[in-house]
Amino acid sequence: MSVLINKDTKVIVQGITGGMGKTHAALMQKYGTKIVGGVTPGKGGQEINGVPVFDSVTEAKQKTGANCSVIFVPPYLALDAALEAIDAEIPLISVITEGMVPQDAVKLHARAKAKGVLVNGPNCPGIITPGECLIGIHPGSIYMPGRIGLISRSGTLTYEIGLGLKQAGIGISTAVGIGGDPIIGIDQIKSLELFEADKDTDLIILVGEIGGTAEEDAAEYIKAKIKKPVIGYIAGRTAPPGKRMGHAGAIISGNKGTAESKTKAFEAAGVQVAKTPSEIIELVKKRIAVAA
Repeated sequence: MSVLINKDTKVIVQGITGGMGKTHAALMQKYGTKIVGGVTPGKGGQEINGVPVFDSVTEAKQKTGANCSVIFVPPYLALDAALEAIDAEIPLISVITEGMVPQDAVKLHARAKAKGVLVNGPNCPGIITPGECLIGIHPGSIYMPGRIGLISRSGTLTYEIGLGLKQAGIGISTAVGIGGDPIIGIDQIKSLELFEADKDTDLIILVGEIGGTAEEDAAEYIKAKIKKPVIGYIAGRTAPPGKRMGHAGAIISGNKGTAESKTKAFEAAGVQVAKTPSEIIELVKKRIAVAA
């Protein structure tokens, strides 16, 4: 079993005729993802790497049976692209686009919630179920299939941890790169809910970072709802107060959103907290050894 995507997921790529869309559609295809169509208004009838291009998401869904869309369009087009996919009732949408303005993100997620559509992102690396399906920009070769669920606000840390686990002979069920913007769709709590319900995920890694209260909120959810072991990590431990570190959501305000407050919240919820990314791997290995 997997979370969100699997070998049967039928994916369309919005923006497939652009540089990013074309490049990553080819990489996703090479990995084994079922790319069934692309969408670029005004360019319907073309083919990109054997993939038919349609003028609209509705047309693409009707002709391919697509149930997932991954969006590679510029920030000023991202809202319209995502709303089109939502209105076409695509159940899962991954918005890879970076630089989407907060007002657009609010509109996007309000519409998605009203329509019951799951949105991953924006400003995220996407999702990967190793050996089955990749949507987004994950480097597929660094992951191996297994029973560890991985949730991360940081794309590069997702990759680092995925590679570290593979080098240790440990695989993952699914990695969900939720994105580092202040306003996102599938968040830590939703991801935790999905992995808790997945019978083939035994342990969850939760990678957060400074800024906001998402990790404190996730800690409360873990305490109340999650029975599986969780290993946590907070990026940005050495960030100067008031300094944005990489992500738009990584802003500390007052005493909230600090690495210390997040670590304390995790520990109070029974989460083991690693001090470094490499320590995550060691904690996972110890957990696996104990379970065996």
